[in-house]
Amino acid sequence: MAVTPDGRRAVSASYCKTLELWDLDSGRELRTLEGHTREVTAVAVTPDGRHAVSASFDRTLKLWDLDSGREIHTLEGHTRQVNAVAVTPDGRRAVSASSDHTLKLWDLDSGREIHTLEGHTRQVLAVAVTPDGRRAVSTSYDETLRLWDLDSGRELRTLEGHPRWVRAVAVMPDGRLVTGSSDGTIQVTRLAAPVSESEYDYEPALNRVIESSADGKRYIVGVRNGELQRLQELTGEGKPGVLQGLRPLPSR
Repeated sequence: MAVTPDGRRAVSASYCKTLELWDLDSGRELRTLEGHTREVTAVAVTPDGRHAVSASFDRTLKLWDLDSGREIHTLEGHTRQVNAVAVTPDGRRAVSASSDHTLKLWDLDSGREIHTLEGHTRQVLAVAVTPDGRRAVSTSYDETLRLWDLDSGRELRTLEGHPRWVRAVAVMPDGRLVTGSSDGTIQVTRLAAPVSESEYDYEPALNRVIESSADGKRYIVGVRNGELQRLQELTGEGKPGVLQGLRPLPSR
């Protein structure tokens, strides 16, 4: 799921091959975005809140106009399912992560591929873009994180820390990297530092989704298993605290 920058709408990705646009004030579904031919695995919203980019098992990404629900572009090039997508802060490019072991950088205005980022040896699971829009961090079943230069498509370095594969990654506004792993921990690392500055014990199954607050002081970790089951908040002050009082969006 991705929330628009104004906090008024959210876009959810579904294994029913569709995306849904929601009004967060009322909990009402505004429209369904249809076009993918297989399960939709991920979605990202552009910084202006007008467009969304979705990823799918059908090996494509799609760019959508959220106001009209119209499909603008289909981004084709991956040879296996697309697992994740992130949009650069200027809203002009997107980075996709695929089970074909690669990432791809896309121009959203034209729908054309700019670079293929190669280096991972197994499926690429997640990707996040740095606040300056110049670099991306990816995670993979090959148990590495890799830092990429988006302008050149070059791998800058391999990041280590978790002893097992990393499922989720986010970059905070101050440049800190937050990663959730199947090893049962979440690590907070500065990209300029070789080792993590904080580590939290966690249930491995929960390390599926990581999002940052706007000020970068807190980060939310959740689980996707058909529906959102639990959210927790890491404050940096010890064990995670459970956020209570959440309600699911109503079904259609």
